[in-house]
Amino acid sequence: MKRFGILNSHIAKILADLGHTDFIVIADAGLPIPDGVKKIDLAIKGGIPSFIDVVNAVEEDMVIEKVIIASEIEAGNPEHASYLKDKFADKEIENVSHAEFKQLTKQAKAVIRTGEITPYANCILQSGVFFN
Repeated sequence: MKRFGILNSHIAKILADLGHTDFIVIADAGLPIPDGVKKIDLAIKGGIPSFIDVVNAVEEDMVIEKVIIASEIEAGNPEHASYLKDKFADKEIENVSHAEFKQLTKQAKAVIRTGEITPYANCILQSGVFFN
């Protein structure tokens, strides 16, 4: 049994398999999951687990070089927009339209679906490397 980090075997496997510039999506309960992209569904009921809880757990286990968010989050969900900007203040944060965000999810290695039920509580985490 794993002692540290992500215990969910599906998430742990995806993170272990990521290469440089690969990415995963952490999504609210309503984001459409493209056909052919692995869905890891953590949603139990509205709000559980929260988007923030899942981002915090994944961030502890993943080398992240860039975060992509929908520009609509600023107006539609300022609390989560502020959280992401603070959490990833030392990373590149790219803003794209929500329509473009959904197109980018087609390239993800996996989408982790949370129980979050607030608008635009989604992010793409692009993998970096831990060496130079």
